[in-house]
Amino acid sequence: MVDAAETGQQKFAILQAVNRIWAVAAIRGQARQLAHLHDQLTEKFQPGDGIIYLGDMIGFGTEICTTIDELLRFRRAVMAQPPLRFPSDVVFLRGRQEEMWRKLLQLQFAPNPADVVTWMEDRGIASTLEAYGGSLKELLAITRDGPVAIARWTQSIKDAIAAQPGHNTFYNAIWRAAYSDDGSLLFVNSGLNPDRPVTAQNDSFWWDAAGFNRLQDRYGSFDRIIRGSDPEAGGWQETPLKLSIDGGAGHGGDLHAICLTTAGETVHIITA
Repeated sequence: MVDAAETGQQKFAILQAVNRIWAVAAIRGQARQLAHLHDQLTEKFQPGDGIIYLGDMIGFGTEICTTIDELLRFRRAVMAQPPLRFPSDVVFLRGRQEEMWRKLLQLQFAPNPADVVTWMEDRGIASTLEAYGGSLKELLAITRDGPVAIARWTQSIKDAIAAQPGHNTFYNAIWRAAYSDDGSLLFVNSGLNPDRPVTAQNDSFWWDAAGFNRLQDRYGSFDRIIRGSDPEAGGWQETPLKLSIDGGAGHGGDLHAICLTTAGETVHIITA
């Protein structure tokens, strides 16, 4: 799997030499929905297809580890298919949930750790924490004991992640955003600041959903922008310029995937 260490161009995945691109909306820990979606996708997947998961793969649901296991299983199945595959044929994007999880594992460096945990609690971090043997109640108590105690706690969670085969690799192979190699399609998690170039988005990909909504004109060289997570739960939204495919998985809704040509034309839509 590609190492997505955030230096230079490695912040972004480039979908190389694919004929069609499958984009999967926010999963939010719904492993059974994901497995059903993968079953349908297998029937339609063709040689030369690529697939991108648009972030928020964890969080909210009770099947966090099973969800990651299913993502890794399907990646292996795709990569085993002919013809010769690029590592970027299967791409995982960082979403709000993955970004919060990354920050939680660095909690000892936060100036106000209790406030950070409380803020994350309201946004769905508890399920992922519980999946690796932690609890918010325990963590809030530890935040009162200072950075050394917090560092011991974060190390215990890192050890729990490492005990799950492939999970460390998964978390280290998540990208900020992705685009097709001809620069026509841009894939993001939730947001986008239309006043900044794509290389200067910082955390807008996760927290500037309003910016994505106000985008009315062509953005840079991109013909179309596709996002997988809508915090406002606006459902499927499609215009010639942008596409939002969050069906509400993790909140009682559907899990969507869409197949696009590199020109941005819709070929298939599947739902689980």
